[in-house]
Amino acid sequence: MERIMIKDLGGRVGEEVLVKGWVDVRRDQGKMIFLDLRDASGKVQGVILPGQAEALEVAKEVRPEWVLAITSQVNQRPEKNVKAGVLNGEIELEIKQVTVLNQAATPPFEVNEDTGKVNEEARLKYRYLDLRTERMANNLRARHNIIKLIRDELANQDFIEIETPILTKSTPEGARDYVVPSRLYPGKFYALPQSPQQYKQLLMVAGVEKYFQIARCFRDEDTRGDRQPEFTQLDLEASFVEREDIMQLNEKLLIKIVEELYPDKKIQEKPFPRLTYREAIDKYGTDRPDLREDKDDPDLLAFCWVTDFPFFEKTDEGGWTFTHNPFSRALPEHEEWLENKEKIGEIITTQYDVALNGFEIGGGSIRNHRPELLSKVFEIMGFSQERTEANFGHMLRALAFGAPPHGGIAWGLDRLIALLQGEPNIREVIPFAKTGEGRDPMMDAPAEIEAKQLKELKIEVKDAK
Repeated sequence: MERIMIKDLGGRVGEEVLVKGWVDVRRDQGKMIFLDLRDASGKVQGVILPGQAEALEVAKEVRPEWVLAITSQVNQRPEKNVKAGVLNGEIELEIKQVTVLNQAATPPFEVNEDTGKVNEEARLKYRYLDLRTERMANNLRARHNIIKLIRDELANQDFIEIETPILTKSTPEGARDYVVPSRLYPGKFYALPQSPQQYKQLLMVAGVEKYFQIARCFRDEDTRGDRQPEFTQLDLEASFVEREDIMQLNEKLLIKIVEELYPDKKIQEKPFPRLTYREAIDKYGTDRPDLREDKDDPDLLAFCWVTDFPFFEKTDEGGWTFTHNPFSRALPEHEEWLENKEKIGEIITTQYDVALNGFEIGGGSIRNHRPELLSKVFEIMGFSQERTEANFGHMLRALAFGAPPHGGIAWGLDRLIALLQGEPNIREVIPFAKTGEGRDPMMDAPAEIEAKQLKELKIEVKDAK
């Protein structure tokens, strides 16, 4: 007999069906046993009547989270027992046969209840159980739906999805890199990418013109409660575009996500309001302002754009560094200042960030596609010619081969999904999240490696204490 998903049972009243899944709840009621069964598509209530002696005998031993195959007849519930507005609230399974596919140890927390108040260490250690809960399963499905819509919409606009390398080179782009030692080249290291920034620009040089990727990114940051060492971005880049083109494309995409997947939510203002960086700081004291008129309304979404950021800021040592990334293009009227390395603190970039309810969810810029101007950026930052060549020579060489004007953006997908789902932090929407300290209690990572592996890598670990 073919297995039927629980969500599809409603149209099969009077039929005999095979259902497979987990026991959500088991209840004895006199000579009957009720089993609520759960699969990836939903839940349904079943009952074993007194006449089904064999099924009753098996069900007496069954406990929550056991995995069962159940042969049943789908019956219409009496009108007084109908649960309106609930999946399968109008039907009930009359169970004829129960087969145990696997038993289950007693879970460390209730899987049929919300785990929001359960100790997070336990939730992350037993994440596979946490993901069985209704809220977390809904978050996974929402994540899939958002990413699918993004992929479909961008593909319809002739963007192509291209995977960029995970093993790359360490370059100074802001946060610390995760480094990976090379066994074949002792003393040399790969780095895990903080973003696909350089690769997506190289794809523009390659003539791709419209690129996107659902990209895994890695940053070795200090402990912060709502940051993750690995996270997911929507990464996007296009050639022959102006700032307005990228902003309009992304604004329409964000609106489409909300209107199609979250029809109960309301976008406060369309088109999204725009503020310059200076306006945002002067008026709100932050470059990611929360513009909601009613901050108690969980369904109100206030998007806004923030533009015209300073290109450079002072370092603690009195030098200059970039505020976002070194590859941004200055406003056209400020390019002469950049070229002459004058009025450095006044140079404004084409950078644009998009904020939602007080959180930055994305940022990008038009890029500097002229190698001589990019070299000036590194000179202002105090890089010697040798250091620039060592870290970014590949970019300067590529831009010299007819790089088109181009620009793009990256979204923090985890943050966006958490906000749309009404979750308090991004760990709630990341399938296998790590703690705020960057640990994985489930896999017990990070962990020591065997002496043999260290020897192969020609690495010696000294006492870190």
